[in-house]
Amino acid sequence: MKQSLFITLIVLFSFVIGYVVWGVILKAQPPGTIAHSVYQGGFLVVSLMAIFLMLVAFVVERFISLYKVAKGKSSIQVFFKNLISLLQAGDYDGAIAACDKQRGTTANVLRAGIERYRQVKDDKSIDAEKKIALTQAAIDEANALEGPLLERNLIALSTIASIATMVGLLGTTIGMIRAFAATGNVEGGVIDAQQLAIGISEALVNTAGGLVSGIGGILFYNFFVNKVDAFNYTTDEATFEVLQLLKAKEGV
Repeated sequence: MKQSLFITLIVLFSFVIGYVVWGVILKAQPPGTIAHSVYQGGFLVVSLMAIFLMLVAFVVERFISLYKVAKGKSSIQVFFKNLISLLQAGDYDGAIAACDKQRGTTANVLRAGIERYRQVKDDKSIDAEKKIALTQAAIDEANALEGPLLERNLIALSTIASIATMVGLLGTTIGMIRAFAATGNVEGGVIDAQQLAIGISEALVNTAGGLVSGIGGILFYNFFVNKVDAFNYTTDEATFEVLQLLKAKEGV
């Protein structure tokens, strides 16, 4: 699925579900309950619910991508140890097959380099340094393609963290305006307590909703950024070891 289509569907479904929850489920709750108080938070609660649902969807997508897809099928350490043994034995077809079996970011990058080296290793018209340079170029190209896949939707998480806080603040401001308006409309020296309570409730509900999504967005953004950095470090370390091994074979 294309990234733009994925994001569009997530946004649409989040707003639809948010509206249904707010306009049907919460509205039907008895007055005085927490659920009904959330309903009194106003229409901006729909936006906050949608933002929270989008946060959940992107977090789930990142977990699946990083832990199921990017990591590969088995332990990277076990895979790499087996790969080095195959390369030392000169079994490049076996090394490529091991990468195909492992899959994941590190395996895909290493496969590109090993495949290129296998193509040029027996070419007498290319010197040893050129062979290593071509292998390095293939690795860099594969790394450039894998990098954006690891970082996909991280911008969405950081954006959600910022927008959620702003939407919550907007709801807080609107709620306080209503509360102060209730204190201003005094008839016979009596403040409309119901309108005052609704205004304060709207302000607090939107504040809480904005903070929940904002804090969650920041935490998960930083968590996944650290995971991406760890994947990149592992890949760089693995490619360095493979290149050093190939250099030794070529006597470079």
